[in-house]
Amino acid sequence: MTQKPFGLICPISKACEILQPRWTIQVLTELWCGSTRFNEIQRGVGNISRGLLSKRLKELVELGLVERVHDKAAGTIDYLRTNRAIELEPALNSLAVWAQRNIEADRALCDTNLSQLMWGTRRGIISDELPKRRVVIRFHFGDADTQYDTYWMLTQPGAIVEMCTHDPEFDVDLFVETTIISFGAIAIGRSTIAREIESGSLFLSGDARIARTMDRWLGVSDYASVEGIKMLPEKILRENRNDEMIATTVESKAAV
Repeated sequence: MTQKPFGLICPISKACEILQPRWTIQVLTELWCGSTRFNEIQRGVGNISRGLLSKRLKELVELGLVERVHDKAAGTIDYLRTNRAIELEPALNSLAVWAQRNIEADRALCDTNLSQLMWGTRRGIISDELPKRRVVIRFHFGDADTQYDTYWMLTQPGAIVEMCTHDPEFDVDLFVETTIISFGAIAIGRSTIAREIESGSLFLSGDARIARTMDRWLGVSDYASVEGIKMLPEKILRENRNDEMIATTVESKAAV
């Protein structure tokens, strides 16, 4: 780490000197979630350059928080947390719980990256709660100011869940029309599916069974059930409503 030390005889300060460089905690969290390969970590963390990720991983290895495992026979490199990093879990858990209870929902959601939101959604899908056949769900985000505002999720028995930005050209089972704030709030427990539907920020159309069981197959954050969580205020729910959702969904279905 290259930042100037605090110069304090304080364990918390020393821990911060190691963990405060940008993306350090996010990289450790992604390893915690199960990613071990460089590309997996970069995809999970999101807006981090390959050069910076390489630097952070090297630093974490030097600090004894991560082990770099090179399988010469397979030609692969994995990054694994050491016991030293695993001991950080209670502290990171406490940070997450504190954030859910004390950071306002609009602040927690204001800079949500849609690509990362959908990557996390893919990872959390509970396939066993979906019909035992190919299922295609189309997500459209009416407030997305990005190149891709529509995602298709494809699940089928015995296969990993796929999330793509290009139409797989299969019949769509469920159309989901929503906004980044609405869907993000559901993902981290700052709102619920029922609440977003009632507010007009989430509209479902298609297979009634898949729509009705969305709360079963859509995985949410492990911190969604934190006691005392700050929910998305009603005022923001109303402001977040997209009055063109139904019309947009109908038009999309007609074009399929």
